[in-house]
Amino acid sequence: MPELTVLVFLPAVAAAVIMLLPRSYEQYAKWVALAASIAILAISIVMFFSFELHADGYQFVERHQWVDVGQFQLQYFLGVDGISMPLVVLTTCLTLASVLVSFGISNRPRAFFACMMILASSVLGVFVALDFILFFLFWELELFPMFLLIAVWGSGRKEYSATKFVLFTITGSAFMLVGILVLAFSANTFDIEVLGKAQFNDPLIPLGWVFLFLVIGFGVKLPIFPLHTWLPDAHSDAPTGVSVMLAGVLLKMGGYGIIRMCVTMMPDVARDWDVWFALIGAVSILYGAFVTLRQTDMKRLVAYSSVSHMGFVLLGIGALGTTGLVGATYQMLAHGLITGLMFVVIGLMYERTHTREIARLGGLARQMPLIATGMVFAGFGSLGLPALAGFIAEVTVFLGTFERFEWAVLASIFGVVLSAGYALWMLQRVVFGPVKHDWDGVTDQHHWWEHAVVAGLVALVILLGVYPKLMTDMIEPAVTTVVGRVES
Repeated sequence: MPELTVLVFLPAVAAAVIMLLPRSYEQYAKWVALAASIAILAISIVMFFSFELHADGYQFVERHQWVDVGQFQLQYFLGVDGISMPLVVLTTCLTLASVLVSFGISNRPRAFFACMMILASSVLGVFVALDFILFFLFWELELFPMFLLIAVWGSGRKEYSATKFVLFTITGSAFMLVGILVLAFSANTFDIEVLGKAQFNDPLIPLGWVFLFLVIGFGVKLPIFPLHTWLPDAHSDAPTGVSVMLAGVLLKMGGYGIIRMCVTMMPDVARDWDVWFALIGAVSILYGAFVTLRQTDMKRLVAYSSVSHMGFVLLGIGALGTTGLVGATYQMLAHGLITGLMFVVIGLMYERTHTREIARLGGLARQMPLIATGMVFAGFGSLGLPALAGFIAEVTVFLGTFERFEWAVLASIFGVVLSAGYALWMLQRVVFGPVKHDWDGVTDQHHWWEHAVVAGLVALVILLGVYPKLMTDMIEPAVTTVVGRVES
C-alpha cells in the first residue's frame, strides 16, 4: 500500500472536497478537515509502530520515474528514516490540533480549512521527499497557503507580516536552489539517497559556497540569528491555528534540511563549519533569550523564545556526533509540542480577553483553570523542567556538544537560566498574579475541542519527557549513519 502517497495527498484531496462544497454547506468544511487530519494521524501512527528500528536506509519507499530531462531523471521518490519519521508524526499531531483550535473560524471557513490542508500536504511532502526537485516543490508550495492564512485571517499588520514571511523565504529558497543545482550537476542526479553518498567532483562553484547557500536557505526557516526577523511579525499577526503550525512544524523544516542536505551530503565541509554552527547556535540562544525578556506581548515573547530554542538545534548539529544530532532532532520534536501548546493556550486566552498584553492580564488560573494548566505545562517545558520533553532535548544537546565546544555549552546554559526567567515571569503575571476584575466573567468552559487539544498536547509533552526511548531508539540509528559519513 502506498502509505506515504496517501499520507501526503489526503489533505490535498480534502482541500479539493472542501472547496467544492456549496456555500450553503460551508459549515461542514471543518468536519472534512477534521476527518482528514484524524486519518493522516492514524496513518502516521501505524507507520511509526511498523517502523523497523534497526533496519538500514529508508523505509516505506515509493519510487516512480516522473520526468526525463536530458541527463536527469526526475523521480517521484518518497521514503522515511529515523530522522524524518518522528517529524511526520509531529506534523500530523499538530495538524489535528490546528484544525480543532480553528473550529470557531467564521470568516470564509471553506477557504481557511482548504489552505490548512494544503499546508499540511506541503510540509509532509518536505519530510518524505527523496528527490531534490520534489523536495523543493513541496518546500515552495508551503508559501501559498501560509501567505493567505496570515494575510486574510490574521490580525494587526497582517499583510505586512505575510509579505515579509514570503520575501524572506523566497530569498532563502533562491540560495537553496543554486546549491541544489550545483550538487545535482556535479553528481548527475537529484536523488537525495544517492547524493547522500556521492563524491562531488569539479562542482561549478566550490562546495563551501554551496554549503553556505543551503545553510542560508534552511537558516531562514529555522530561523537562526540574524535571519529571524520575519518570525515575530508572522507569529504576532497569524491566527492561533496557523501559529501552531508555523512554530510547531514549519521551523523544523530548516533543521531537518541542514541535517539531511548539508551535513549528510557535504560532511567534509560540515567539519569545517562545526565551530560556526556552535557559535551561531549559542548566539541565537542568548540573543533570543535576552530579547524575549523585553517582550510585553505573549505571542512575540513565544516567537523570540523560539529563536532561542532553535539555537539548541544548531548547537547539537555543530557537534557532528551521534548524541548531539539525536539531541538536535529531539529538540525539534519537543519544541514543536511545547510551543504548539503555548500558542494554543495563548490563542484561547485571547479569544476570551481580546488582549495578549501581559500587563493587562493576571490571576487567570481562577477563571480559566484548564487553559492556565496548559500554560503552566508549556512554560515549564520551555524552561527545561525535568520529566518534560524540553529537559531531555536540552540535556542531550549539552552532553553531545560539551566535549567539543564547552565554551558554547557554558554560554548556552546561561540562556537556559534566562529562559527560566522569562517563562516564570510570564506565568507569575498572567496565571498567578493579582486577580484583574476585568476578567471576572471569563471562563474556559466553552468547547470540547479546546479541552481535547490542551489535554492531548500536555500528555505528549509529559510522554516525551518520561519515556524518551520512544523517539531516541528510532532517531539514533539514522543519525549514526550520518555521523559515520562525517567521520569517514
